[in-house]
Amino acid sequence: MQPVLSIRGLTKSYKGGLQALKNIDLDIQRGEIFALLGPNGAGKSTLINAVCGIVKPTGGTILIEGLDAQKEFRAARSIIGLVPQEMHIDMFETVWAVTNYSRGLFGLPPNHAHVEKVLRDLSLWEKKDTKLMALSGGMKRRVLIAKALSHEPRILFLDEPTAGVDVELRRDMWALVRQMRERGVTVILTTHYIEEAEEMADRVGVISKGELIVVEDKNTLMKKLGKKQVSFELVEPLAALPDTLKEWDLALKDDGRKLEYTFDTTADRTGVASLIRRMSELGLQFKDLDTKSSSLEDIFVSLVHAPQVAETANVKG
Repeated sequence: MQPVLSIRGLTKSYKGGLQALKNIDLDIQRGEIFALLGPNGAGKSTLINAVCGIVKPTGGTILIEGLDAQKEFRAARSIIGLVPQEMHIDMFETVWAVTNYSRGLFGLPPNHAHVEKVLRDLSLWEKKDTKLMALSGGMKRRVLIAKALSHEPRILFLDEPTAGVDVELRRDMWALVRQMRERGVTVILTTHYIEEAEEMADRVGVISKGELIVVEDKNTLMKKLGKKQVSFELVEPLAALPDTLKEWDLALKDDGRKLEYTFDTTADRTGVASLIRRMSELGLQFKDLDTKSSSLEDIFVSLVHAPQVAETANVKG
């Protein structure tokens, strides 16, 4: 099946020598939710802006439903909705006027029923006659999404969509994104909120210093690179780790009252059983134990600070 978005060899360099994007290859399938993670300055917004025609790439190709994004810009751009980080909207206009105007920019005839549905889905209908200057920050963010959806795009880019939004609004937006996916809309989002990607994404991409260092199914990525911890709450605290326990990846916490063992979940043998046997032989008793799996945030941090992990795991694709 042809990807809805196909990027090959995409680069972007600036006159000062900054290389914002380095040979990016990426395919996005129709109807998926793809989360692009990376620290500030990693190239997330540059990549989105290149696809949306806001930034001109230095090299490479971008195909949007088979259309060349540079040679067939108008047709390709009509397929895309973009929710930017910054709010460049007329604060003196009403919600209704701004949303309808955005639809007209794409040469589409008025469709009040569609605009009404978008506003209702975003809990903006009661505010339709309100000027933007009178809205809260969260409501203004919803207006940006309404504008992006006004021309019925098949691909939606969300650039840090919930930045500065409270938890309740964030949850509402997550629900809206799922609804759009159910209608066949492809959603690509950048985010600093790791839980956002963990909650919604089908696949995750990590970008660092302009390079896409990993692209993987979220669950597969966590399985390949995830770690697990077993914490033993000791009956008697330890002053130091016994030498006979140093073959395990152990750490003493809470002034020696907790012993943490970190292991690879994909290994043939986790070493937990043998560790417990050795602890018993040493007379180390524990009154409780707890297990914890690595979160996507743990994996993200390890990839950004040690990209060779991704290469070793062979997860780029």
